[in-house]
Amino acid sequence: MEKKKRIVYQLDTPYSAVSWPGVTPENQETILELLCTLLAPLGQYRSVHVQVSKGKREKKRKRKAETTQSEDQSLPPAPELRSHIDVGLTAVTRHLQEMSSQARDSSIMETEDDLSHERASYPYSVIFVARSGQPNALNGHLPQMVAVASKSYPGRTPIRLVGLSKSCEDRLSESLHIPRVSCIGLREEAPNSKALVEFTRQHVPIIEIRWLEEAKQAEHRETNINTIETTIGTKKQRKHKQII
Repeated sequence: MEKKKRIVYQLDTPYSAVSWPGVTPENQETILELLCTLLAPLGQYRSVHVQVSKGKREKKRKRKAETTQSEDQSLPPAPELRSHIDVGLTAVTRHLQEMSSQARDSSIMETEDDLSHERASYPYSVIFVARSGQPNALNGHLPQMVAVASKSYPGRTPIRLVGLSKSCEDRLSESLHIPRVSCIGLREEAPNSKALVEFTRQHVPIIEIRWLEEAKQAEHRETNINTIETTIGTKKQRKHKQII
């Protein structure tokens, strides 16, 4: 039986779409190796000094035991890299929003008092995303946000966005000793990150945001209407219960 066809209409923006930068498998493997080497000290610190949460009940059960321990016992300081990375899509997205809305002039912040505060708000140099295996709705906003955030700091090198495969997520999780890692934001001036950042900047292109320049022209653009031809599935017949 021949299936019936129908036309479906979809509205689309008239401006150019922002796409993810392309990365070859060879360069991706090199970037992943450099990134895991950089993150390894953080993972070692977490595996020794950070206890994985086992739920609220476990915390209540151990609360009395913790109070009996000596208060003199303190954890050693975490690696300096800890304050230069953000882990998680929410944290990275939030900082990109801050970069876009609160960009500062590089001529300001010359005093010693500002340096410690400014270190916490350093812009990103590279953002790594385990893109495969995630719906586009979760990370599809990143190319546009990265491009806008980079334009907020014209005096700095544009941020690079690296999309990694699904298999890379497991290695990142192992390196950081975290059950799941989908996104990592590496800030500028991060210690021991020079090799990784330089290699990424050489092999990952800058994100172009052509629609922003198109919008500045203030020209009327008609909405794109996409037409898609699809087939109509056959309706399933409902089974009527026999009333006795």
